[in-house]
Amino acid sequence: MLHRQVFLTGFLFLFSLHTWAQQAPGQGSHAVVDQSLGREDSLQTFADTAKVRRGPETTKIPNEAGDIANSDGNEVYTLTDCIRYALKHQPALNQSFIDEAIAKTNNGIAVSNWLPQVTGSAGITGYIQGTPVITSASGSPQVTQNGSYYTSIPAIAATQTIFSTDVLLAVRAAKLNTLAARQNVTNVKITLVSEVSKAFYDMLLSIEQIYAYRDDSARLEKNKSDTYNQYVAGIVDKVDYMQAVIALNNTLSQLKTSKETVQSKYAVLKEYMGYRPDRKFTIQFDTAQMMQDIYIDTVAALQFEKRIEYQQLQTQKRIQRETTAYYQLGFLPSVSAFYDYNYEFENNHFSDLYGTAYPYSLWGLQLNIPIFTGLRRIENIHKSKLMQQRIDWDEVNLELAIYADYRQSMSNYKSNLYFLQTQSDNVKLAREVYNIVRLQYREGIKAYLDVIVAENDLITAQISYLTALFQVLESKVDLEKSMGNIPTEF
Repeated sequence: MLHRQVFLTGFLFLFSLHTWAQQAPGQGSHAVVDQSLGREDSLQTFADTAKVRRGPETTKIPNEAGDIANSDGNEVYTLTDCIRYALKHQPALNQSFIDEAIAKTNNGIAVSNWLPQVTGSAGITGYIQGTPVITSASGSPQVTQNGSYYTSIPAIAATQTIFSTDVLLAVRAAKLNTLAARQNVTNVKITLVSEVSKAFYDMLLSIEQIYAYRDDSARLEKNKSDTYNQYVAGIVDKVDYMQAVIALNNTLSQLKTSKETVQSKYAVLKEYMGYRPDRKFTIQFDTAQMMQDIYIDTVAALQFEKRIEYQQLQTQKRIQRETTAYYQLGFLPSVSAFYDYNYEFENNHFSDLYGTAYPYSLWGLQLNIPIFTGLRRIENIHKSKLMQQRIDWDEVNLELAIYADYRQSMSNYKSNLYFLQTQSDNVKLAREVYNIVRLQYREGIKAYLDVIVAENDLITAQISYLTALFQVLESKVDLEKSMGNIPTEF
């Protein structure tokens, strides 16, 4: 008896399916429901695809999922390639290189005062009453006029600084200024590498979500088709079919959202790379390699001196100590040597001015002693020492911030890693539950609502797993940055 019922049910199902296939799309209430609730045009967007290389094989994603087209001539970039490109073309990094060159140039300008300074001068002077001459023939100085109404004295003067606290500070601080500029370049590189890596992972998360939602929509499309056929055959009621359509539409909406999200994340990655907006490139990634790269040594001790911010602060302290020493040596005199050579011309007639020359030269030493400067030097010393104390507190504050950053990054990494492991198990369990429930539904044991719940659990587990995977990768980058282990050479 049971076999006859099964045979009869199968026969009625096939007969109803054949009858439904012969109907025109607009005939019958069932066809109207299928057109209004089960549109498949959203799935057709996958016909026009762009390629994203995914491990050793090539996987396709929708073209509207981002400007990741793989047309002829497009460049293919891995994460390392993206970082290398950013280290060459990112505007902020190139500006830091220019700042380093400016710092070196400023050092050359400051140290140039230590070299000889040579100047030339020339002029013409016309005296209304002749050139004054001072004589002391009778024991008392007398001023007479020698009759030379015009004089011209071309001269060359050379000075050489022997000692000066200003030049001494410039020489001692030159290397520190260059070091500070170089450390700023390193800081920009570290930030750039971490931001490019996180932007790359963030974009891959949306791409992987597209894959998940695409597979889920394919399953739901099959469920919708099966449910509709069962509805036409009278095996299930209209509610099951409408629930299948609702589930499919929800997944298609999430798929569309993910595809639109990729576009914005792709633009963010281009920004960090310094990649021109009008150009396109294809990303290549290997999920198996990513799984191997998620682990990091969590027992390594935190070393403050490895953080570039700590190194920059130490350089700032050294520069401030040099400034204090400069003010403390402010009582010392400045000494310089000079040499002047003058080629003097004198004549009573302007037309004959350059007929006869009277050259003479002189040299000497110049000593400038600061006797009293209104207590300015003492106040500058006090101010500089106060700034040293402030930097000392900056160091304490920085150590606290680095430690807090390290502990937070470590906590995020460990929790994300644990979440990834649990979600990996959940995906396996959810897929097994879905397969069992779907089989039970086909046998009439479970209601279609149970299938929807199992399908939602499966896609939720898949998305959670993908989110956890890339969160682990991003938190690993943050942890490496907090420990000062971000590489800058690629």
